[in-house]
Amino acid sequence: MAAAKSNTNWFVIGVSAAVVVVLAVLALVVVNLNNQATAPGPTPEANDTFNSETGAISFGDGKDTVSVFVDFQCPVCKSFEDQYGAALEEAAADGRITLEYHPIAILDRYSQGTEYSSRSAGAAVCVAESNPELYLDYAKTLFDNQPAENSAGLTTQQLADYATQVGADKAASCITDETYRKFGVSQAKSNEISGTPTVMVNDKRLNLQDPTDFKTFTDLVS
Repeated sequence: MAAAKSNTNWFVIGVSAAVVVVLAVLALVVVNLNNQATAPGPTPEANDTFNSETGAISFGDGKDTVSVFVDFQCPVCKSFEDQYGAALEEAAADGRITLEYHPIAILDRYSQGTEYSSRSAGAAVCVAESNPELYLDYAKTLFDNQPAENSAGLTTQQLADYATQVGADKAASCITDETYRKFGVSQAKSNEISGTPTVMVNDKRLNLQDPTDFKTFTDLVS
């Protein structure tokens, strides 16, 4: 009896196997890109002023801690700084409070794709890491030169130039390299911040529209 003729189509099998391999490679590429996009980036080096784990830049040693989370793209944050910044610093200098600033990024969508919130928060972290005593001067400079929402924002070179302007020369290369560009976003997520400025007193989140919470805040800084 003659052997049965094989109907196996090795070409189709080979093509199918190749497709499976390509799809598997593409899946790995997508996963890798996604991991890179969501990774928190490098951790800054801590110092006596800057806690790189919590993102807090601290001033003063009062028993009550006032924590302020700011986005340098946020107009309300600028208004808050204009109204209360000096009083907060004075209260910290007098030992009435421990003042903590947290530069974060939640408003990247308002900078025409340049991620100004992330870049400015990262620049502030560079200053906090290398010249922590100049952080307040740098933050004020960023607020004084705050770009309008829905604009491209300041360039990274401008952010570095402002650091040099306040004397934080050591931070310039960190800023131009955008070393901590992702830090502000990761801090916003880890602290569950969805609006700025967010103010906490002794880890209690305040609603400054509430008269009781507002009095708690003003009693500490007035």
